[in-house]
Amino acid sequence: MIYYKTHEEIELIRESSLLVSKTLAEVAKIIRPGITTEALDKRAEEFIRDHGAVPAFKGYKGFRHTLCISTDHQVVHGIPSDRVIRDGEVVSVDCGVKMNGFFGDSAFTFPVGNVSADKLNLLKVTRESLERGVAKAVAGMRMGDISAAVQEHAEQHGYSCVRELVGHGIGRDLHEKPEVPNYGKRGSGMKLQEGLVIAIEPMINMGKSAVVQEDDGWTVSTRDGKASAHFEHTVAVQKGKVDVLTTFRFIEEVVSVTR
Repeated sequence: MIYYKTHEEIELIRESSLLVSKTLAEVAKIIRPGITTEALDKRAEEFIRDHGAVPAFKGYKGFRHTLCISTDHQVVHGIPSDRVIRDGEVVSVDCGVKMNGFFGDSAFTFPVGNVSADKLNLLKVTRESLERGVAKAVAGMRMGDISAAVQEHAEQHGYSCVRELVGHGIGRDLHEKPEVPNYGKRGSGMKLQEGLVIAIEPMINMGKSAVVQEDDGWTVSTRDGKASAHFEHTVAVQKGKVDVLTTFRFIEEVVSVTR
């Protein structure tokens, strides 16, 4: 069953989503070669709790951390640890919070240090794919319009979309119906209605789309070992407009200062 949100509920989800966005900006302030993924996770949890919220991922199906941190060939669900981030890696940071009974969810892939041009292009195209998918999240469109927009842009640039993992509805639960695939056919799937809140999250691989689950039971990596990127926004479907509840603006403000 799909749970459509009221205006008041959407505003509460917006508050959670903005806190997620600010948390990712806190990560942006300290991410660098030589820092551990565990240190990033600790800072994120402190920031979330200092703002009266709780980490959405911590305790979810036994996950023990605040962030999912995935490097280079890891696609998603990487577990924070004492692993040191290396110069030239791309690092996906996925974050969720729960505040006032509602969830927000977002992800951003950071280039760390001296990153190669081909990886930077992967990040650029993946973010553009997200933007193109988000643009279709308007009442009257169909789910397949979002999915096709993501897929077409990624594949036009020679990349592939992960198919085993999808976006999702979000609200009182972190993962709600419907699923939001990153591949599909225009004009297909459910019709988007006002009040639907979804997390759109392209996971785009430099090589082939196939992925494998690592032995830790969480981390998903590319089968061919090539790099992957992941960007995510929480979005409310409205009539005639797109209402993006998360933002990368706070990250961009940090990056512009630190450049």
